[in-house]
Amino acid sequence: MAGEQNRVSPKLLEILVCPLTKGPLEYDAQAGELISRQAGLAYPIREGIPIMLPDEARELSD
Repeated sequence: MAGEQNRVSPKLLEILVCPLTKGPLEYDAQAGELISRQAGLAYPIREGIPIMLPDEARELSD
């Protein structure tokens, strides 16, 4: 199941912030992403590892 592979530790989620804004992130388990509303970016989670690189993030559409 893809969602199982993208599960992130709750402890890790508590300390992660957006690398651009240093603001909070929302965990979207269904999409397997960490979302920064301030930056308008969604960072992917691959095999349980958040990829916190702006170049790897997708832009959020409104």
